[in-house]
Amino acid sequence: MRPTDVMCRNRPTPARRARRKSARALRAVVFASVLASAIVADVHAQLRTRVYASGFSGPIAFVQDPDDRAGQFVVQQDGRIRVVRDGGVVLPTPFIDLSATLVAGGEQGLLGMAFPPDSAASRRFFVNFTNRAGDTVVARLRRSADAFIADPSSRFDLRWGASATAFIAQPFANHNGGHLVFGPDGFLYVGLGDGGSGNDPGHRAQNPSTLLGKMLRIDVSVPDTHPAGYQVPADNPFVRSGPPGVLPEIWAFGLRNPWRYSFDDRSRGGTGALIIGDVGQNTFEEVDYEPANRGGRNYGWRNREGAHDNVLSLPPAYGPLSEPIHEYTHSAGQSITGGFVYRGSTLPESFRGRYFFADFITGRVWSLGLALDGNGEARVVNVTEHTADLSNTGSLGNISSFGVDADGELYMTGYSSGRVLKIIGPPIAPPVPTGLRIIR
Repeated sequence: MRPTDVMCRNRPTPARRARRKSARALRAVVFASVLASAIVADVHAQLRTRVYASGFSGPIAFVQDPDDRAGQFVVQQDGRIRVVRDGGVVLPTPFIDLSATLVAGGEQGLLGMAFPPDSAASRRFFVNFTNRAGDTVVARLRRSADAFIADPSSRFDLRWGASATAFIAQPFANHNGGHLVFGPDGFLYVGLGDGGSGNDPGHRAQNPSTLLGKMLRIDVSVPDTHPAGYQVPADNPFVRSGPPGVLPEIWAFGLRNPWRYSFDDRSRGGTGALIIGDVGQNTFEEVDYEPANRGGRNYGWRNREGAHDNVLSLPPAYGPLSEPIHEYTHSAGQSITGGFVYRGSTLPESFRGRYFFADFITGRVWSLGLALDGNGEARVVNVTEHTADLSNTGSLGNISSFGVDADGELYMTGYSSGRVLKIIGPPIAPPVPTGLRIIR
């Protein structure tokens, strides 16, 4: 074979050059498509979760330790409070075990925990649980010399009303509320359900002479020798006026079963508003919004469920009735879990000021924007569901509560999964691969 024959055979023909050019173009398109798909997916999945801690039994609250940035407490319905430290390490010894003093299961058990503003000095904390008789107890305790162990002997059960009973009687086993939160005013807010059964048969949420179905506001910064363990703030809305026989501890009327409420954190730029997730009856779940220092509202239960008429055989205690700012039907979920207005710094800026909440039954999670008018009243804008994105670590299961850490970052407790999940932002965009070039 002549050299010229080989040269002619190896020389690209016009058809071969066209095929090579087409292949290079195809590789470039595929590469660009893969890169674009990764970027689009990254932008779409703006929120994710990571497992912060696990191994809990029926966790119902995640509470930041106010005296230790690296520590949190996970409240279990069975009566034990677990200590979590250093980014998710669960200590083997419970902070306290109250299981022998309560009944747990269904909607009963250890239901809430809160630290007062003076906890560093007083070493106090407060818990809410249903005792062996099924009645609500709000108790004050102290840490021991070991900050990770409470002193059970320090327990004092608050005494309520003129009768000074050490519990609030519950006629039925459900609708105990149970959450405890200290407001920006330093007072303890105690959310109580209507006493249970269905459709509040005793009309208790509208009865001025019972604490059930109400939000209470009390001052617990009293000496240990105080006989009740609290006093009523002088500016509570019903101290000097209101319906006949109204109890002065009451801050607001008309709640069915407030399952988690929070204040929009003023220290991080929030408004100080109180936002309540109130569990509905047969049709509607609701979010109630109360601008800072606007006590005395009536949220309408049982006369209203959500923004709709319900049982009207007896009138409300007083009007006007405050409508929820948001509701959803039981086609979307059956039991709301109230959350927090996000005021942290690690999620994308677009999430700051949005209120996060969930549904316990369906495991769905949403956030909503809050547009405020000149009176501080809120209107909901742009409700967005995040369930799919937040399920990156597996099914969310029954979401029993939200919590925030010392930096205002957001967490969820999984009642059925026994996990605490931290809500995090999008992954860092992958770098453009090096060592590659697109041949044109």
